[in-house]
Amino acid sequence: MSNQNIPKLIIHGGAGSSLKGKGGLTAVRESLQDIVKEVYQLLLAGKSANEAVILGCQLLENNPRFNAGTGSVLQSDGQIRMSASLMDGDAQRFSGVINVSRVKNPIDLAKTLQDKEDRILSDYGSAQLLRELGLPIYDPLTDLRLQEWIEERKGNFSSKMAGVVAEGDNARRGTIGVVALDAMGRVSAGTSTGGKGLEYVGRVSDSAMPAGNYANGVAGVSCTGIGEDIIDECLAAKVVIRTSDGMSLYDAMAKSMEEAKVNKRDLGAIALSRDGKIAWGKTSEILLAAYHDGNTINDSLEWNDHTLVDTI
Repeated sequence: MSNQNIPKLIIHGGAGSSLKGKGGLTAVRESLQDIVKEVYQLLLAGKSANEAVILGCQLLENNPRFNAGTGSVLQSDGQIRMSASLMDGDAQRFSGVINVSRVKNPIDLAKTLQDKEDRILSDYGSAQLLRELGLPIYDPLTDLRLQEWIEERKGNFSSKMAGVVAEGDNARRGTIGVVALDAMGRVSAGTSTGGKGLEYVGRVSDSAMPAGNYANGVAGVSCTGIGEDIIDECLAAKVVIRTSDGMSLYDAMAKSMEEAKVNKRDLGAIALSRDGKIAWGKTSEILLAAYHDGNTINDSLEWNDHTLVDTI
């Protein structure tokens, strides 16, 4: 393999101000790095970037430590509604579901929609798709998330956001994402979330928009943080388009993060380019990311700078 055809992988489990509510540094590191190991083996076996992204999102959605799939936060009415999207960079094709309920892996619906004429469905359409696919009904609620909601309800939802028991304000910045580069030089990105918690029913996150998840033949980006901030910056698409226009992935991420800081946004992003570069950036205190650069596995958990990293 030439260097540019060595598979690369980066994943994230959200952003925030503390790891305390997610079990601490060691637990989060093990969770993220175990998933990186498993997904990277798929890439080494010659599978596509799309397949790697789907598996990575499934594994992250299945881990209740993260706010996506099992372990998603509750909305203001006590219901869980999740959103997810998949972008095939090679085909430059986006698909996703918005505010879907009663499914184990929202990314599976996004995968199915890649081949449909209508590729982004809201709650009613997603429910219909679930019925058509015959997927089993699944309750993603955990005791911890229910307790958070009950505590907020006692105070008539007077706290800022969900997470008073476990995570402070981290739940509202909880998202999972995967960006993969396969041996054929194809890039794909996937993002999934349970939302920010206690939001208005019908609120739409960035995770099922090109603002939060985007890829083309040159690069791919998955975002996390405050959805509205990511949407206002159109962050994922911005980084990808700047890279496509000739900026290095590092410079595209750096410029976009500097703009986000000036605008006082609260967010983070992970990225991969076709030439094998890996980058990430944040304005939040912590970005829960881990990656495989073709040689080793590492993560961003103890990276405290407010800039970004670029690695070959």
